[in-house]
Amino acid sequence: MKVYLNEITGVADALVSMYMSKRTWTHVLEEDIRHDWLVYSSARFGAEFPECKRTEGRLNLFCKYAWKHTTMLDFITISVTVKGLHRAGQDDWDSHACRYNNRIIRSSTRLADFDEGEMSDFYKGKILPTEMALGVMGITLPPTLTFGDQMYVKTDGGYIREDLKDNRDVKRGLYRLCIPSNFIFKCNLAQWCHVYRMRNASGTANPEVKEVAEKIQDAIEQELPWFDREFMQKVMI
Repeated sequence: MKVYLNEITGVADALVSMYMSKRTWTHVLEEDIRHDWLVYSSARFGAEFPECKRTEGRLNLFCKYAWKHTTMLDFITISVTVKGLHRAGQDDWDSHACRYNNRIIRSSTRLADFDEGEMSDFYKGKILPTEMALGVMGITLPPTLTFGDQMYVKTDGGYIREDLKDNRDVKRGLYRLCIPSNFIFKCNLAQWCHVYRMRNASGTANPEVKEVAEKIQDAIEQELPWFDREFMQKVMI
């Protein structure tokens, strides 16, 4: 399984938001914030540029307030692509779709095809689907069989009534929850704090789901170390 943090957007907007409530905002200040962020995001943190130092100072100030004024965190959005999470774990991840503002698209079991015995990395070496076990024992299943008065044909995962063998809605009924699923989603940082708290390594989620959460958080911290695990745990959402 692979997890890719594609980008983090909206940081400059979030930094600008700090200066609105008390009317300390000016257009000149906003232009400075955006310019400094552009330099910082190109040079990466720690670079010896005054723009980077100013941006780091603003991020320190932002984190001082944003953990309890979470609308400020709404401006920051992460984009993530995940490759190969098992379908059962995908269902767990989908349970937070409202927190992603429904911005999640995954591999469809209706439109995509999955091969016989295909499974995510988590299940490899742990389970043997029936057709794989029969193959190990040298047992070959017949290409067709009759049940009742209907003819069924062998496909990946089992048998389908002959007249429905090309029907994708029927075919996906044979897919197991171990099949790998790819998906892309976006989530603002306030809502990510909740998802991470629910799905991190210290919780009760499926191990592969925990791995997704931890890998995403690792990537966030590599890009913006201000938003570390301690910060995530204290955000009031």
